[in-house]
Amino acid sequence: MPLVRVDIKKHQDPAFAKRVGQQIYAAMHSTIGVPEHDNFQILAEHDEHHFIYDPQYLGISRTDSLVFIQITLSEGRTVEQKKLLYKTIAERLNTELAVRLEDVFINLVEVKKENWSFGHGVAQYAL
Repeated sequence: MPLVRVDIKKHQDPAFAKRVGQQIYAAMHSTIGVPEHDNFQILAEHDEHHFIYDPQYLGISRTDSLVFIQITLSEGRTVEQKKLLYKTIAERLNTELAVRLEDVFINLVEVKKENWSFGHGVAQYAL
């Protein structure tokens, strides 16, 4: 049930954003139990005027290869599961796509299950 948003600076490889999304989905599947086929992503590329970040916030050196990842998901994961998810996403992007660990920025947005409608105007997970 996660909705993943990925924002990157315009990349020379037109398939790069899709490949980032594939790594994120694989990490979610293996670490927090996201089911097969539960893959919903919005992948966006931006020019230099629409991609703003602080290159040193919290002492982390960031570059224009920064990958912003926002995952909206149902609440209920433990802090340990979240930490494992962050680590696994960063490591997969580093290993598979040569994204620096410092350039992986992740934000989780947790919502109650009744806040989802996957179609037909129905809250499929509402109790």
